[in-house]
Amino acid sequence: MAAQDSASDRYAVVALASSAGGIGGLGRLLGGLDSDLPVPVLVVQHLDRRHETVIAEVLSRRTRLKVKLAESGETARPGTVYIAPPDRHLLVGAGGVLTLTSTELVHFLRPSADLLFESMAGAYGPQAIACVLTGTGGDGAMGVDAVKSRGGTVIAQDPDTAEFKGMPAAAVGTGAVDYVLPLDEIAPVIRGLVGTKRRE
Repeated sequence: MAAQDSASDRYAVVALASSAGGIGGLGRLLGGLDSDLPVPVLVVQHLDRRHETVIAEVLSRRTRLKVKLAESGETARPGTVYIAPPDRHLLVGAGGVLTLTSTELVHFLRPSADLLFESMAGAYGPQAIACVLTGTGGDGAMGVDAVKSRGGTVIAQDPDTAEFKGMPAAAVGTGAVDYVLPLDEIAPVIRGLVGTKRRE
């Protein structure tokens, strides 16, 4: 079996977490991924719960992937980005079935990257890729530990290149991060892990 085939078989999902500065960071990262990405992408971006969000529309203009707000009960499909709606936790279960919940805040946050990563670790084990981008606070750090403990792969934006260092620095501080990269180097690594090559 070719290395690219084994990579495609190995990974089944990518999850991204971001907070302050995240819309720009997500746009740049997702812009480096093509529509034929063989895995779904799940996103927790901390959003103001008091307002409707246009994040899906904004990000869809920056990437070839389909972008939408996640809906409870739907199955995550390859080549599609699913974003946690404001004030709802996003979880993923066996077979890629998504769940939205309004359970209590985690570290004062809803949605919580920790909850998404922990659910992904349980559902996908070594087939999961978790990535922490710019943001304040430490959301995602417990989750990357869970992903790593189940054999998954963890990526963090280099805190020195992040608009806000808190979240990526907390992730790196766990010792569970496999790749610490400047933002523009993350998409090529994800493409390499899941077995796609960039079409120019």
